[in-house]
Amino acid sequence: MSATPAPPAPPESAAPLAAGFNPGLGRRFWVIARLFWVAEGRWRSLAMLGLLIALLLAQTAFNVLFNHETGEFTSALAARDGPRFWATIWRFAAVLAVAVPVYGFYYFVRDSLALQWRRWLSEHFLGRYFQGRAYYRLGMGASGIDNPDQRIAEDINAFTQQSLFFAMVLLGALLQLLAFAGVLWSISRGLVYFLIGYALLGTVFTGGLFGRRLIGLNFAQLQREADFRFALVRVREHAEPIAFHEGEARERSALQRVFGRLYDNYRQVLRWQLRLNLFQYGHSFLTLLLPSVIIADEVLAGRLEVGRALQAAGAFAAILSALTLIVEHFEGLSRFSAGIERLHAFSLALAEPPLPALQCISSRPAFQLGLQDLTLFTPRHEHLLIQSLSLQVEPGAGLLIAGASGSGKTSLLRALAGLWTAGSGCVLRPGGEDMLFLPQQPYLPLGDLRSQLLYPQAERDISDAELLLWLERVNLPQLAQRFGGLQAEMDWAHVLSVGEQQRLAFARALLAKPRYLLLDESTSALDRGNETLLYGQLAALAITPISVSHHEALLGFHSQVLDLAGEGGGWRLSAAADYRWG
Repeated sequence: MSATPAPPAPPESAAPLAAGFNPGLGRRFWVIARLFWVAEGRWRSLAMLGLLIALLLAQTAFNVLFNHETGEFTSALAARDGPRFWATIWRFAAVLAVAVPVYGFYYFVRDSLALQWRRWLSEHFLGRYFQGRAYYRLGMGASGIDNPDQRIAEDINAFTQQSLFFAMVLLGALLQLLAFAGVLWSISRGLVYFLIGYALLGTVFTGGLFGRRLIGLNFAQLQREADFRFALVRVREHAEPIAFHEGEARERSALQRVFGRLYDNYRQVLRWQLRLNLFQYGHSFLTLLLPSVIIADEVLAGRLEVGRALQAAGAFAAILSALTLIVEHFEGLSRFSAGIERLHAFSLALAEPPLPALQCISSRPAFQLGLQDLTLFTPRHEHLLIQSLSLQVEPGAGLLIAGASGSGKTSLLRALAGLWTAGSGCVLRPGGEDMLFLPQQPYLPLGDLRSQLLYPQAERDISDAELLLWLERVNLPQLAQRFGGLQAEMDWAHVLSVGEQQRLAFARALLAKPRYLLLDESTSALDRGNETLLYGQLAALAITPISVSHHEALLGFHSQVLDLAGEGGGWRLSAAADYRWG
């Protein structure tokens, strides 16, 4: 007679333990995992882990007790022994009353620890992501890392949850094996021998047939899902230009191509999962039959009670589950393996030095902005933009950068800001708050109107009256009133026109009062009157402009003009009064 457990559950969609899939997988897992467990303040987390293990031990003990008591009352029923049956029922109820809180609290502690781990690991990766402008370097695609946002938001979450899930599954399997091995050995040694052979055969077959194929497909699926989400976000962010160009058909076609790659890969995943599921369910359902077949002669001959046979079936199922851990969780393990690979690759990319191995531009702190024999290339040294440029920008003597499109004007501003370093020479640059950059398309972060004016130093204590005054000085006197005050929170990049955004960003610069202000077509959307109004306030605040512009009217606000030729890195420096707009 055999127990009748519920049908086996579908494969878990979680994560892989087994370094057996890839010899280096365990090492890569530990490289990421150890960050949290050796960090300062780890004792609280270790205490929670200890509590979790204790609860798991208690669960295993309860499983053994439940198995024993189930066999007892089954034997009592078969023997029509009323007192034995009711005594067993009362013991079972007492154990159940203690076990239920233990089982419930186990999941609460496990998920709380996973959440704590995720918070720490997310903060750790975010710190590295912003350190040394790694986010900028990765965004330029030099490292080959796709979708860092997904790796921080989703892969870390999956890593922490699934690491604890499978760690506890592995430990629980070991405890189950130890707890039930003695029970099964005392009932039927034949079952033990058969069990070991059956588990080994199933594990080797699963790993050999489904291993690397499913891991590779799941890795590709994570990437394609992220690519599809990124493409959808781009449509949302560029909705207006798409609408102006009536580009719906083109965008839809592009999204269909991205989704097509996702769809094709997932179809392959489903085919392999079908084969895996067929094997898993056949493997699992056989365990409902095999224990009974092996011990049937003992029960039929009267040498083994029906209850003991039930205990043997329960112990057999528990030990088999422990020994065939990889078989039961193979799909989840393959997904977890793919997640570990992505997170490890991201960690390595963040650790790469920000500068290429080739010769690079150096930077030195200085009171006065200047360039010494600067030669500038594009980031991968494909194109020469500027060759052997030396100049000084004295306070109060602005520099206007002119030249044809593609000649390297914006690239020079990036070099001045320390973002582009491919080349040679030296940038003498004031540090900290003495330099500020205004792009053509202003960056307006999420937040209220006050935070737009004070970004990135939102903690500055400036009164509402002063902020409203600065809005007036950039010809935005009604802006705060229009949206309900400085505390109003809007998607400012969408509710303001480009001209209003540029004036708002200029107000931010005037408030910050840097000694040098780098402007990359920062007033391109403004009429001549507003542009003159904004530039006219810089001298009074001792702000020296370094401007990229095609507007001849701005010559009067700069002392020098740097005209870039582009081809061959040529350039010409002249006084603004002598410059003739070509």
